[in-house]
Amino acid sequence: MYDHVLLPTDGSEAAMDAENEAFEITTTNDATLHVLFVVDETAGPLNVRGGDERFEEAEAEGEKTVAEIGERATQAGVGDVTEVVRQGTPHEEILEYADEHCDLVVMGTRGRSGLDRQLLGSVTEKVVRRSNPSVLTVRVGSEGT
Repeated sequence: MYDHVLLPTDGSEAAMDAENEAFEITTTNDATLHVLFVVDETAGPLNVRGGDERFEEAEAEGEKTVAEIGERATQAGVGDVTEVVRQGTPHEEILEYADEHCDLVVMGTRGRSGLDRQLLGSVTEKVVRRSNPSVLTVRVGSEGT
């Protein structure tokens, strides 16, 4: 049913909760897992003095994060894993990558609601609303994860 599953990650608890779902779907469908970390170019601390060094640190953290997830995926029985780190606006990079490479996106969500969500916005919500491929959201602490 799915050939290429995208697991965007920022290393957060929400992203980690989505891992097991992505691993299960990928192994069940004998699909390729794409693990994507986006270095947020719009993040305040990266746009101030010393920004180049901070970008390099963030990129190194992204490389480490996708490698660790790739290792856990392999241990969980996932056959093919693609590890990717990009720079840009997170939801835009996720949408672009998904459109080019994947037929399912599996993402964690913190489960915010009401005014909190409206004021803060949500990468997951933006992806859900704009994605061409299907999106499966996994709430932090949901049963079965």
